[in-house]
Amino acid sequence: MALMAGYILSIINPIVFIFLDLLDFIMCIFYKYIDEFLEGKSTPPCYCQSQRQNPTTNSFEEMNNGVSNTLFGRKNVFKDIMGFVGKTQRRFVNVNVNVNVKDVSEKTRWSDCGCESCVSWMSSGGDQKKQLHVVVKDSLKGNQDFGNMPTENVIFLHGFMSSSFIWTETIFPELVDPKYRLFAVDLLGFGSSPKPRDCLYTLNDHLEAVEKSVIREFDLKSFHLVAHSMGCIIAIALAAKYPNSLKSITLVAPPYFLSSEEEDASEIALKRLATKSVWPPLLFGSAFMTWYEHLGRCVCFVLCRHHRIWEKILKLVTRKRKLNFLVIDLFRHTHHSAWHTMHNVICGGAKMMDPCLEILRRVQARVTVVQGSRDQVVPVECSNNVKVKVPDAEVKIIKGANHNTVIIGREKQFAKDLKIIWDSVTNA
Repeated sequence: MALMAGYILSIINPIVFIFLDLLDFIMCIFYKYIDEFLEGKSTPPCYCQSQRQNPTTNSFEEMNNGVSNTLFGRKNVFKDIMGFVGKTQRRFVNVNVNVNVKDVSEKTRWSDCGCESCVSWMSSGGDQKKQLHVVVKDSLKGNQDFGNMPTENVIFLHGFMSSSFIWTETIFPELVDPKYRLFAVDLLGFGSSPKPRDCLYTLNDHLEAVEKSVIREFDLKSFHLVAHSMGCIIAIALAAKYPNSLKSITLVAPPYFLSSEEEDASEIALKRLATKSVWPPLLFGSAFMTWYEHLGRCVCFVLCRHHRIWEKILKLVTRKRKLNFLVIDLFRHTHHSAWHTMHNVICGGAKMMDPCLEILRRVQARVTVVQGSRDQVVPVECSNNVKVKVPDAEVKIIKGANHNTVIIGREKQFAKDLKIIWDSVTNA
């Protein structure tokens, strides 16, 4: 039976993805002209050239510029055959795009939602436009009973297509100890945080936003880190940048793959996390949104731009006044922010993981990895890969849990485990 299913998939896969190649090619032409008509020539062009202008290099500077080669290396049968390179000079990282960058960043794209909640950050001036939304839970605030008890700072980072809700709605209610001050961040481009169009959402962009909005804003001298999925990449880079301030780091389902001399790290991440396959559905959805820039934008136009309508429909259907936060989070981004974060953090950030984990190994950081045994988003091997790089890391595989239920549904146990980790470091 399994052999037959594999045979059927081997026939269906190329047919489906060739068809999607054609659709994406058509939508590329459509968006090119409609964007120019509605927004003018300052509109950032797409990534439809077959490969990046600059050759790949393994130098630290090149790896750290943040723009993933996967943005340029996605093959499309029809663009290759017809020679549609789309010479749009997508050297977004260079000066070409910066001509009218102010106009671009201060306008809502026609295909994005312009409701008050989605553009509220635009009313802020200057540097405040990139100030992240941060939820702070400080049990000591306004309470004199605990005197000057030292506070343990904990920064929580969410995963892709998510927000701080995954922490504030689940773990925060379970962490009532007054010695912990908790910070849950909406990462740049997601939730209630800014979603600027003049940003490439590189690993450095996310790092700088967290530094500015949490570490510098609240003058943190030391902190613990807890991160889920994509947030683990940002957390590892943040920990490596502040090794002397880090007390512990807990990684939940980290998308980390061992590097290879034969293959670029970004390509490995792309192939493993977004393999072109129609089954299982989660993998197909990931491949669809990662390989097809213009089809992904169509999905965001239908869902994200009209999220208020969908939310009303879902409330009527479910007869609930409040929707589950997991559903709400699916709509709280733009295609620009999600597309670039997927490639430049999840894929592009893969190049930075080895040197960052090496720093954590060298300073003997307290590293804990947690993952569900039924995770269909991030392969379970990723958790064991962290231990290969950091031998002292503790790996916990939760039997029967998937990518989200490793947190949701076991909040009490997860919060208890976190306290044990934090207390062991504090009391050491």
